Amino acid sequence: MKMSRKMPAALALALVVGAAVPLWAQEPPINLSLKDAIRLSFERNLDLKVELFNPAIAEADIRRNLGVYDPLLSAGISYNRTTSAAAFLFTPFTSETFLVNAGVSQLLPTGGTVGVTGNTGYLANSDTIYNDGFSVTVSQPLLRNFGREATELNINVARYTKEGSLARFTTRLSDTVAQVRNDYFKLYNLREELQVQKTSLALANKILDETRGRVKAGVLPAMEILNAEFSSASREKAVIDADRAVRDQLDVLRLELQLDGSRDIVLSDPPTTDYFSEPEAEALAKAIASRPELAAQRVTLKIDDLQRRVARNRTLPDLSVNANFGFDGFDPRFAGGYERTLKGDYPAWGVGLQFSYPLGNRAAENDYIKSRLTLEQAQAQLLSLESGVSNDVRSALRLLQTSYKQIEVTARGRAYAEERLRAFEKKNAVGLATTKDVFDVENDLVTAKGNQIQALVDYNNAITGLWHVTGELLERQGIRLDQHQADPLYEQAKK
Repeated sequence: MKMSRKMPAALALALVVGAAVPLWAQEPPINLSLKDAIRLSFERNLDLKVELFNPAIAEADIRRNLGVYDPLLSAGISYNRTTSAAAFLFTPFTSETFLVNAGVSQLLPTGGTVGVTGNTGYLANSDTIYNDGFSVTVSQPLLRNFGREATELNINVARYTKEGSLARFTTRLSDTVAQVRNDYFKLYNLREELQVQKTSLALANKILDETRGRVKAGVLPAMEILNAEFSSASREKAVIDADRAVRDQLDVLRLELQLDGSRDIVLSDPPTTDYFSEPEAEALAKAIASRPELAAQRVTLKIDDLQRRVARNRTLPDLSVNANFGFDGFDPRFAGGYERTLKGDYPAWGVGLQFSYPLGNRAAENDYIKSRLTLEQAQAQLLSLESGVSNDVRSALRLLQTSYKQIEVTARGRAYAEERLRAFEKKNAVGLATTKDVFDVENDLVTAKGNQIQALVDYNNAITGLWHVTGELLERQGIRLDQHQADPLYEQAKK
């Protein structure tokens, strides 16, 4: 858009700023507090929803592995017919057997199994004999695979895996909350920068009008108008760039919070200027105890240690005791077989030991060695993570101190720049400073204002960073998680 040199400065400013007003200004704005922004990120952020599926999947693994304790029902039916010759006789005879059996078996926490089986049937050759009975069988390992720990290995690994998934979800949530806080304050920064640029443009247009008047009066040379017009045009461009940056950041925040893309966002919580400090020892203790990354690694240690103990058990010989007890009933009558079984006419029982051990036992021994190495590796990784966390905390504390000091420095710089601009405006009015000098000084003021705004935002980001590295960010924002956080997803999938 070309503007006439005689266009009033106020009208030019209105047109430029009006051209930069986005379409979303026509819609009612969203008044967004920092607390609401964090709540929306927790409720709507799609990346968090994706991460929350992992604990839900781990819950399914827990329920699946608990299935080892589900009773196993078995049933069978068989019929056999054979034709053969008796010894020293060549007269063939035919025999038939028919058997129906059903039973149930159950795994025990000790690693053994117990089962009950019932059967009924008959044997027919020259006569028909009905055979009924039931038996109880028990098998219990005494060395290898003995005990609850070995029996429930997969169950406990699944539980620890869910715990680790929740810790990783907490890490992702903490990262998201930190990002939302930073993006919230970044939008504040860009809006303030836009206002600074608008104020600078208004001042440039004012100087341009004054320069035209003084050139017309013959006080200044005509070339001063060119310099003033260049400065005004530069500031118009700066306003447009600042407005574009605001709209880009609005899109970022809308995407994070899944907000309506056609409405403006009005921030209701400015960055804090309150001094915040935390003793280094206390911050380090919080970080070691609360950082979700460390919690996830400790879960890995639990899994590796559990697998090491079970692998050690599996290097032992396989020695099992087997026992059975039951009653059989034989009778030519169908009901007679049941009667004799109930009377216990034909008891049967047995007990025995079964031993096996692979010579060399290399598979089990090396599984145990591998599990020990894996555990030691996880322990070293935990120490490395703890060292990195300690370094992060110390760095965040130093950044917090310098950021707070920077607020004071930039405030003094702005005060000096404002006073210097007033002085040059007075000099310019009496011809002791050129229009270019005034614009140069005004540029310094724009820079000083921007530095002050940025320092305030940097200080708040430093607070966010400290809370993030100490693992207390979610608690500071009032977010509480528990081990059942993802269970609704699992229950919904069952429907």
